[in-house]
Amino acid sequence: MEQSSLFDTPMSEPLASRMRPGTLDEFVGQKHLIGDNKILRKMIESDNISSMIFWGPPGVGKTTLASIIAKCTKSEFITFSAVTSGIKEIKKVMEDADSNKRLGIRTILFVDEIHRFNKAQQDAFLPFVEKGSIVLIGATTENPSFEVNNALLSRCRVFVLKELAREDLLTLLKKALVDERGFGKENISISDDNLNIIAAFANGDARVALTTLDMLVINGNTKEDGTIEISKDIIEECLTKKTLLYDKDGEEHYNIISALHKSMRNSDPDAAVYWLSRMLEAGEDPIYIARRITRFAAEDIGLADTNALNVAINVYHACHFIGMPECNVHLAEAVIYMSLAPKSNACDVAYRMASSDAKKMLAEPVPLVIRNAPTKLMKELNYGKGYQFAHDSEDKLTTMDCLPESLIGKVYYNPGNQGNEIRFKERLEQIKKWKTIHKEKSENN
Repeated sequence: MEQSSLFDTPMSEPLASRMRPGTLDEFVGQKHLIGDNKILRKMIESDNISSMIFWGPPGVGKTTLASIIAKCTKSEFITFSAVTSGIKEIKKVMEDADSNKRLGIRTILFVDEIHRFNKAQQDAFLPFVEKGSIVLIGATTENPSFEVNNALLSRCRVFVLKELAREDLLTLLKKALVDERGFGKENISISDDNLNIIAAFANGDARVALTTLDMLVINGNTKEDGTIEISKDIIEECLTKKTLLYDKDGEEHYNIISALHKSMRNSDPDAAVYWLSRMLEAGEDPIYIARRITRFAAEDIGLADTNALNVAINVYHACHFIGMPECNVHLAEAVIYMSLAPKSNACDVAYRMASSDAKKMLAEPVPLVIRNAPTKLMKELNYGKGYQFAHDSEDKLTTMDCLPESLIGKVYYNPGNQGNEIRFKERLEQIKKWKTIHKEKSENN
């Protein structure tokens, strides 16, 4: 157990800890879960809670809400950390929970960052959740569908916590200025505009908002009358660079690359450049982005603008050649080009359709007419018999079928009506018309 110090005072705690709400009524945000007559509030007030997972970004109240649930339901509250807790510690806590249950005491086990627990650690909770020895509340910033064992997840209800709105953060900041747990005994001078700057900087994270206010008060100008003034200059000095909400190993990474891809597909260059800058400013590897743009050039533009792939490849090489920060303009050029280019996913659709058939028909034989015949035996088996060499034809076309017999007539490539693909469509129609006419002639002769 941690010993107290003579020098410990309530005000030595971080502001975010001092202002942690202790009741549902004090809790700010998540009205979709704990507002009047909402599902989680009814579960808590009726003392009918079950194991659950809180999924949401940092600083939205996952730990606080779990603590409030324990207080409201008069339960023993134990917290676990993936960093410090092993199987041995888990089993010891589970044994204590079993003993508490026999005494009529419910144990709520709060597991912070449950996505960081390995499979063996998560499996250790399972039997105790099943028999009701514990009520498990897990908190995660990652999608639990991917990070929590299916067996454990199936026994937990998932509640999605949303990032706090700016109005929620302003409520917290203003309360901290007047509450005795915060700066209620101090005379703090800060304008509403400057509070708005702090709320915007926090990006939905209550902990960041309160920690920022704490730092600004410490660095504020103290006047002769004791008033601590927080000016815009002080805010700009303390908040020199905002850490963007972006985790290169987490779900937000995929959300933002998806946003870039879909913005380009939607021919929205402004949105595309914004999402590009979000990634680069947060430290994303420019080579990774260049690879994704190269994929986009074929998947969403294809033959509608054959230069798109050239642009993507050139930008990829430019990123290799000069790196960040200079290559940011090359990437901006690429995403703007991709956004404005005519669109077609005909190549992507053609491949996916062909792939589906290929997987179902892996044993379909190659037609004899287009097989090589390098040996006498192969020639005797009719390999290559009847092969038509297109270059010998005046129109450079033949009536030969190249698909397996069971797939003859199957169409995979359907060109669109954008950009260069209009020409490819016209050419394909000419080829099909020629083949139809000449097959009919051949059959009639």
